Amino acid sequence: MPIPTTEVSTKVTPLCPLFGTCGGCQYQDVSYEEELVRKEAILKDLLMKEVGLAADVFEPISSSPEFYHYRHRLDLTLRKRNNGERQMGFMLPGTQRLQEVTVCPIARKEINDFLPTLREEAVRKLPEDYKTANLVVRVGDEGKVFWGGIGRRSLRMKEEDYLWTVVKGRKIFFALDTFFQANLSILERIVGKIEGLIGWRNDTVFLDLYSGVGLFGIALADRAAEVIMIESVSDSVKLAHYNVRYHDLKQVKILEGQVETQLPEVLHELIGKPCVALIDPPRAGLAPSAIETLGSAKDLQSLFYLSCSPESLARDLKHLARVGWQVQKIMPFDFFPRTRHLETLVWFTRSK
Repeated sequence: MPIPTTEVSTKVTPLCPLFGTCGGCQYQDVSYEEELVRKEAILKDLLMKEVGLAADVFEPISSSPEFYHYRHRLDLTLRKRNNGERQMGFMLPGTQRLQEVTVCPIARKEINDFLPTLREEAVRKLPEDYKTANLVVRVGDEGKVFWGGIGRRSLRMKEEDYLWTVVKGRKIFFALDTFFQANLSILERIVGKIEGLIGWRNDTVFLDLYSGVGLFGIALADRAAEVIMIESVSDSVKLAHYNVRYHDLKQVKILEGQVETQLPEVLHELIGKPCVALIDPPRAGLAPSAIETLGSAKDLQSLFYLSCSPESLARDLKHLARVGWQVQKIMPFDFFPRTRHLETLVWFTRSK
């Protein structure tokens, strides 16, 4: 999609020597303010044209507190060439070429400092019969770096080593083998936005769908009479149970399985109770059956949709409107500064 132009474009010197080569970043050559203007314009252009939304439903984009050194995870490829030389870096998009990396300015400083050690340890650990290995390196608020990716179960962690970040005063634990938002610095803002828009009552039920390790349900658990999480990935479910036990959250229930199959039964059991749902689906968006279920859930008072793909979001907005949901606010959050990616939170209420 072409980038809408503005009258003034503030050019800056890219911080990364590989900018324009590795394919990860697209905006290091403009000021952060200009980047936000462009991202906001792209989102508005897409959703107003594809969905027919009015301009007044869009809130200004929420900037990241940190626009460099924010990523707490990097995925790298370690490859052994035919001459025996080892390379570590990023695979270039659409190719089999590997770009060696010694520094990544959007990664946390702890990860950058660890990259030389990672290369040494990974090369030493790589078996002779391995030609490639996909490495994961990650850090949490505590600052300790962990990595894995060579050998079966190499991404599994001991409980005492779990990574964590603090959101709304609570530690949220995650691991090398679980999904977790890449930018820890912006999480407090998006949780606060959701919290402020919900009309909480003493009997409100909060549904955290595609819940991962339980970030939103745990951060908002004190506001709800009951929290129900649904997640299909067993590694994430394991961490969610750990998070719930750690905080002794008796009002939180975790269901392992597909939202499409679990949600209808959950909603049937909650008939008559005021419910609010947050859906945070994969990049592909919602399955048709999930959309139909959300349309028939008459006790759902508010619905929040957190999307990492504007294209699948545009499609799902049209389908959700068809089953009775009306967009109240579109709230973009810049989870991925210097890249083309944008996270978007949508707030729906029932159509009149």
